[in-house]
Amino acid sequence: MSIVPFQVGVPQAELDDLRNRLANTRLPDQIPGTSWEYGTERGYLEELLTYWMNEFDWRAQEARINAFDQFTTEIDDVNMHFIHQRSANPDAIPLMIVHGWPGSISEFLDIIPPLVDPAAHGGEIEDAFHVIAPSLPGFGFSGIPEARGYNPERIALMLAALMERLGYETYAIAGGDWGAIINRHLANHYPERLIGLHSNMILAAPPEDEEQRNRATPEELALTGARAAYMQNETGYQAIQGTKPQTLGYGLADSPAGVAAWIVEKFHGWTDMPQGSEGDLDDHFSKDDLLTNISIYWFTGTITSSTRIYYENRNTPAEKPIEYIDVPTGAAIFPAEIYMAPRAWAEAAYDLRHWTVMPRGGHFAALEQPELYLNDLREFFRLLR
Repeated sequence: MSIVPFQVGVPQAELDDLRNRLANTRLPDQIPGTSWEYGTERGYLEELLTYWMNEFDWRAQEARINAFDQFTTEIDDVNMHFIHQRSANPDAIPLMIVHGWPGSISEFLDIIPPLVDPAAHGGEIEDAFHVIAPSLPGFGFSGIPEARGYNPERIALMLAALMERLGYETYAIAGGDWGAIINRHLANHYPERLIGLHSNMILAAPPEDEEQRNRATPEELALTGARAAYMQNETGYQAIQGTKPQTLGYGLADSPAGVAAWIVEKFHGWTDMPQGSEGDLDDHFSKDDLLTNISIYWFTGTITSSTRIYYENRNTPAEKPIEYIDVPTGAAIFPAEIYMAPRAWAEAAYDLRHWTVMPRGGHFAALEQPELYLNDLREFFRLLR
């Protein structure tokens, strides 16, 4: 299959349509005295939508994306979009970095240049990577699957096929959220192809071995329990997207305000800040960064198709269950990550070589704390060069 150069180019008519829809938005009421506890706070959303309509410059963000080398290629009946930015260093490690939901390749735009050319960004040339950042099937600038069954395992096999098509016999992988889940499946199928796996969302159940299970410290267990309790009120979206994503899609596909509210709630809830009325999202993400990601979902019409990964994960079991990840693994543990596992549990699930407990940061680590995330990638893969 051919690999075709790609550039983002949203027609002006679609920009005009977006502004018209935003100008005619009808928002629901909000109970006086409430904040984010019922969902996206109305005052914040009004401010964000006004900025989107009057000040946000999509063309500038489009040019920012188009500064990277982008391509498409057909894999498993889906036209896959990806950034492929090669380093000038011939010894650079090929690194595929995989996003999740409700993210996109926009999460990685700030870290790709220093990964590819560290010397130009205050780093060492020996830390260079060739970066591959795919848009998942049904997300962003990739095509939308027209059949059932595109679960994380199948997507992992598609990404392995992409790397093979690009000529990489061995490579590294990194990611969080669905990226972390997909990468586990890739490592489960092709451990011999992987130099290493870096994850900012380590998935590990309590080990069957009692001694291993009990090695978790009281502090780790307390944090794991606290995050699990917090997430009980943060997972309603999973129930909807895992059962009736199509119904949800009718509302979101027709309303940019709906898409913004649905996505920004997750950025508020999964970021390292005080929750409720004290949490100020603007202290952690610029409106431009939030709206670039939201705009990708809107202009590509993928808000509905992106949610189907939850349905497919729930209804299409993996053909090869994961027992143990036999690939050198590095973990970056951010305090506001949505899922936590003690180190002893992770050691029972992965060939764990590197473990960093971060001082701050949450689920969207590459966007919220790019320096911490970038440095941890470098530190881990130095062990494997």
